[in-house]
Amino acid sequence: MTISGIGSRSSLGVQTLVDMRRQLDDLQRQFATGKKSETYAGLGLDRGLAVGLRSRLSGLEAFQSSIDHVDVRLNVAQTSLDRLADIGREVKSAAFQSSLIDSNGTTIPQSTAYASLNEMLGLLNTQAGDRYIFSGRETEQPAVARFDHIMDGDGARAGFKQIVSERKLADLGTLGRGRLDITAPTATSVQVAEETPATVFGFKLSSINSSLTNSTVTGPAGAPPAMSVDFTGLPNAAETIQFRFTLPDGTSELITLTATNSTTPGANEFTIGATAALTAGNLQTALTDSIETLANTSLVAASAVAAADNFFNGTPQRVSGPPATATALVAGTPANTVSWYTGENGADPARSTATARADTSITVSYGMRANEEGIRWMVQNVAALAAVTFASGDPDAVARNAALNSRVGTNLAVPAGIQTIEDIETELVGAQYTLQAATDRHKQTKSTLASMLEQIEGVSNEETAAAILALQTRLQASLQTTSLMYQTSLVNYL
Repeated sequence: MTISGIGSRSSLGVQTLVDMRRQLDDLQRQFATGKKSETYAGLGLDRGLAVGLRSRLSGLEAFQSSIDHVDVRLNVAQTSLDRLADIGREVKSAAFQSSLIDSNGTTIPQSTAYASLNEMLGLLNTQAGDRYIFSGRETEQPAVARFDHIMDGDGARAGFKQIVSERKLADLGTLGRGRLDITAPTATSVQVAEETPATVFGFKLSSINSSLTNSTVTGPAGAPPAMSVDFTGLPNAAETIQFRFTLPDGTSELITLTATNSTTPGANEFTIGATAALTAGNLQTALTDSIETLANTSLVAASAVAAADNFFNGTPQRVSGPPATATALVAGTPANTVSWYTGENGADPARSTATARADTSITVSYGMRANEEGIRWMVQNVAALAAVTFASGDPDAVARNAALNSRVGTNLAVPAGIQTIEDIETELVGAQYTLQAATDRHKQTKSTLASMLEQIEGVSNEETAAAILALQTRLQASLQTTSLMYQTSLVNYL
């Protein structure tokens, strides 16, 4: 018989052993890494799905990174806005409290306002990382100028205090009567009229009402507007005439003059003379005194509030020409007037100056500008209270202080129709809620996608361990068999 040698089949046997060894190494790698393959090619038909799942997970990570950065900025912004709102309440509370004028010509509410304004401006220059969060799109630019420059000016550029001073002189006019002319057109009449030429400053006539007998009132009418009273006889004691004026800040004040038989009339009284002409003269004198007093108190306070709006609300507006005789305002220039807001100042809503994508179809807007109405309104009213001082010995100082405190306190309560800081916070809370909802969705989606990817790319350690043991047994048996075969010879066979 013929006996064939095993040499011709040795290569096939060795290759089988090599394949088994390679398979064992791959199973050991799978057991150590938990991954089915080191390359997508090893995943077979599922490799396309695995690539898509990983791409989606990478996108979710990018969205979440953006959300985390925006969330930090929003938290910083909310902290700053909370403090700004607290400052507004503190200054409002101080403004409604009576306070004596100290030797420096200031009051406790004014000192509070001065320190508070400094803090407010510091808050508006808050940074989150390397971004100024209240500068709109100009995130590398501070939102507001320096406190001392805003209040006191910067070299040739006027600051807020100078704007207040100029506006005060313009509203008072040369005679200190709020740009009103008080005349006697006839021997028995008294007329109060706005200045000629027309001016944006000072008092504006609103109405006249009278209970005086033997008199006729007219106006306000004409150009310039005027209102008058004409006596046809003598009024009775205790009868009154009222003149109402509109002030530069939009508020109104009422002067009520009462007829009296006393030859030494008190404040806001006029003596009934022996004739209509004498009575008219006494009324003119009383009206002049009352208007001058009102001008030095309420008008000056209203002027400061109006100056704050001129300075802080948009491009700074300044008195055009010599203040006492000026008739209009003119826009300040970067060369002659400090601009308090130094960030980006577009016409679009502030929130749109910064956006972030929280998902493939969801974006949030969270930008802010320091000159938004709610913030600017608070800044300008606190500044109005902080900028006014009182001269020692000024008989009208107490009344002027009371008029200013009342206006600022009322404004800091924020009239209807004016944006509040709380409005801004609410809008930002909406953005935060959207981001949080997106974060929750991302977590759920990532969990689902990761589970699917694990099913495609991962292996079961238990199954892999069992496969390793089985393969090791087979490999060991194969090696033993191969070893015996290689030891076989014709002599051994026979």
